[in-house]
Amino acid sequence: MPRDLPADPRPLTGEPLSIDLLNTRWIDAAGHHDLLDGVGGLAIWLGSAPVRDALGEMNAPADEDTLDRLLQARTALDGLVRTVPAFGDDALRAANAVLDRGRIHRSLRPDGPATEVRVDLPSWGPAWTAVEDFLRLLADRPERVRPCANPECILHFYDVSKNGTRRWCSMAGCGNRAKAMRHYRRTGRG
Repeated sequence: MPRDLPADPRPLTGEPLSIDLLNTRWIDAAGHHDLLDGVGGLAIWLGSAPVRDALGEMNAPADEDTLDRLLQARTALDGLVRTVPAFGDDALRAANAVLDRGRIHRSLRPDGPATEVRVDLPSWGPAWTAVEDFLRLLADRPERVRPCANPECILHFYDVSKNGTRRWCSMAGCGNRAKAMRHYRRTGRG
């Protein structure tokens, strides 16, 4: 991450790109937060290591156009994640509107097969890549795309646990709060 950017303030990072984009909104004791409420937050998101890795050679500026397109992708993903596996028409239209802005180009080069993502404009790169990443998750294990089991939490995760029983965005946060509440109820303290 470039040195002049503040640290990513989100409580959950490191999820696949599509889920990471959804998790740019969160709730904590201080209230509701949205990392993408301006180009400064966009720069933080684009500068995070998982996002840089996912975007690879694709360079998108941290500007209003990229932000608008990324918010369009986040809205589409929000509609999709709420309706997995029976997607609503609005969610499908929104996702396909973003996916129409790019394509995967395959070619054969002297050193072997190559795959390149081509988008209409560089500012579409992060948005297209995030929605395309969600397609990969759906093709792999759609039932493992989940919201946190805490009804007060709006974060999502992709469950990569061996037995597929993860319930919380994080055990350190929502998981521990749930365990503490169960303990207090059991012991009559709450």
